[in-house]
Amino acid sequence: MSGAPGRGEAGRRVVITGVGVIAPGGIGTKNFWQLISEGRTATRRISFFDASPFRSQVAAEADFDPELHGLRPQEIRRMDRAAQFAVVTAREAVADSGLEFGAVEPHRIGVTIGSAVGATMGLDQEYRTVSDGGRLELADHKYAVPHLYNYLVPSSFAAEVAWAVGAEGPSTVVSTGCTSGLDAVGYAVELIREGTADVMVAGATDAPISPITVACFDAIKATTPRNDDPAHASRPFDASRNGFVLGEGSAVFVLEELESARRRSAQVYAEVAGYATRSNAFHMTGLRPDGREMAEAIRVAMDEARLNPEDVDYINAHGSGTKQNDWHETAAFKRSLGDHAYRVPVSSIKSMVGHSLGAIGSIEVAASVLAIKYDVVPPTANLHTPDPECDLDYTPLVARDWRTDAVLSVGSGFGGFQSAVVLADAERSIR
Repeated sequence: MSGAPGRGEAGRRVVITGVGVIAPGGIGTKNFWQLISEGRTATRRISFFDASPFRSQVAAEADFDPELHGLRPQEIRRMDRAAQFAVVTAREAVADSGLEFGAVEPHRIGVTIGSAVGATMGLDQEYRTVSDGGRLELADHKYAVPHLYNYLVPSSFAAEVAWAVGAEGPSTVVSTGCTSGLDAVGYAVELIREGTADVMVAGATDAPISPITVACFDAIKATTPRNDDPAHASRPFDASRNGFVLGEGSAVFVLEELESARRRSAQVYAEVAGYATRSNAFHMTGLRPDGREMAEAIRVAMDEARLNPEDVDYINAHGSGTKQNDWHETAAFKRSLGDHAYRVPVSSIKSMVGHSLGAIGSIEVAASVLAIKYDVVPPTANLHTPDPECDLDYTPLVARDWRTDAVLSVGSGFGGFQSAVVLADAERSIR
């Protein structure tokens, strides 16, 4: 995908003109930006179920009422929570874009939705129901909801969004673990560049806060056991970090060709100027300490965007708060940006909204385009004692006013996935 025509070459320049966000502590784009720009955290003890038997009992939950956000009772019954997130954020993005979708040929509108774990909450609930709380060895299908198949097949997420926006073009679910949100946006950009679609509704969603997910991460000790202080449990790059905080949410964007957006005088948040993805082919959960694969994804994305290292004004880090990840991407930034890695602000919004698995990449793209819009670098909350091995400028505790014309956003996922997206102000000249 990274071989397509890039920014400034023969090819269509693709921009974001609409944004929709559901995140812990911030339903809607405005509330989300207010939370992260103020450095507030939305992590707390899990309230969705009794988490007392688990090692990690904290999460970043979204205070989401589907009916309050416009979903009808039948839609609520039909859709898993993650699908509800996707539809609501897609509708917000479409309204925000100002684009009259009815004036665009439906087959020229496409959808790409990323998700790492699909309809986890719906499947978990239905298994408990049909197995009578796990007491039946042979589950009784008569007790299942009639839309159980939609929970089983993640492609239903893209179908729901396509129905909601009237898209009859390519409709795809991208599932590449924790890079799904970046990869869904990158794939959508390529579809517009190659001429397959004129408009893409793209982003990611996940609602994984369920007993099965918590148990899985407990087993590999990837999540934090800091249960006595949930608000400060997520500590990327801090010497005392001991795992990530599970989260949930969604971010969806309207993407279109730049000249089309200009003709209708649309608000342009940013251009998606470069994208690349790589795999380390190394380990299911482990990372090489030198960050070579992430550095390669960064290099290719920046080449596509035609940017030099010193052109990057802000890095929105993966910053999960696990020791190996924070060391890995610190090494990747140094490897790909050289000396400029020590001068550019870096931050992790997972310190505030947790790690929503496949959704977080798109949520971080939303944070990045808003950083461009407002010329503000959101902070890394809870960073009081930097790890000596993480010796870059991680923007601790307080947001920073900073001219932000180009942002690098990166992701790292189980399975060895490493992705990078370069977002740039489409109007201001890149230094």
